[in-house]
Amino acid sequence: MSSTSILSSTLLKAAIEQQASDIHFYPFSSETDVYFRILGKRILYKKISTNQYQLLLTYYKFTSGMDIGETRKPQDGTIDHLERQMNYSLRLSTLPINQLESLAIRILPQHESYTLNNLFLFPYQYQKIRNWITNRSGLILFTGPTGSGKTTTLYALLKAILQEDSYQTISLEDPIEKDIQDIIQVQVNEKAGITYQTGLKAALRHDPDIIMIGEIRDKYTARFAFEAALTGHLVMSTLHAKNAIGTIQRLLEMGINQTDLHQTLIAVAAMELLPIQYKTKIKRRAAILELLDGKLLEECIWGGDIANTQGFSSFQQLRRKAYAYGFIQKEGLVSPQK
Repeated sequence: MSSTSILSSTLLKAAIEQQASDIHFYPFSSETDVYFRILGKRILYKKISTNQYQLLLTYYKFTSGMDIGETRKPQDGTIDHLERQMNYSLRLSTLPINQLESLAIRILPQHESYTLNNLFLFPYQYQKIRNWITNRSGLILFTGPTGSGKTTTLYALLKAILQEDSYQTISLEDPIEKDIQDIIQVQVNEKAGITYQTGLKAALRHDPDIIMIGEIRDKYTARFAFEAALTGHLVMSTLHAKNAIGTIQRLLEMGINQTDLHQTLIAVAAMELLPIQYKTKIKRRAAILELLDGKLLEECIWGGDIANTQGFSSFQQLRRKAYAYGFIQKEGLVSPQK
């Protein structure tokens, strides 16, 4: 085994043991900083020489199917990794910086099976989500920043639905973060001409009951998602938005009119992960959600100010509640960046 592959194994083993979600490499002229993101917090793990990093980067680019000779353009790749008989999917991304390339690795455990009731901090929010997925047509959206648990929640929802009945379920993802049985998972590959739009067109011809769209990125995908929901399919997807109210504003900016929003959108859940403490030690993260459905959703669609409406709980109010119950420390009252 070469020194480079040994270094790779050492870094990945340490990251997985510390339950890191990401590894970041920041190269400078002589040294490269290696960071782990653990429970949302970015922590410096160690420094390695930039010569070591360059060899490591070449090794990762080769094993993940990237172009080793290309250093001027961002690239993406994936690696299947086995650690202690557990499977992990590594999603790699390079970015050119000052004649070097930075590297980020997202670590996606394939063996973990999340259920809806352990994803959310407050049980009543879990019950609301469970009620949403009894609909057989319409659109359910999960919003929030990268790493806020949107895709994990979608997987858990699909699992819950399929445990109750047999549905033709198709997902369009970029990338496929976890292999799921009983679901047709389509890898979006724009280089091969498989975009979200073309994939969705093909999926609709496959007689689906449920469609999962990994992310609504533009107005074209948004339009197709709403059309699919209007034609009798249950569609679930994610969208980047700051909060629940901002989700409606983003959809309007994407050209979805208020009438289609009113007829198609079942609910919106904006997600934020909080580090949950137990006896002063942070053990895990759980989601709090700004929820919009029913009359609250209708009022928001038609331009009403629901920020202070009874029945709507904002992230700030939910963080205060979590603090009052002793789930988080005082510093957790400030909105996290990740």
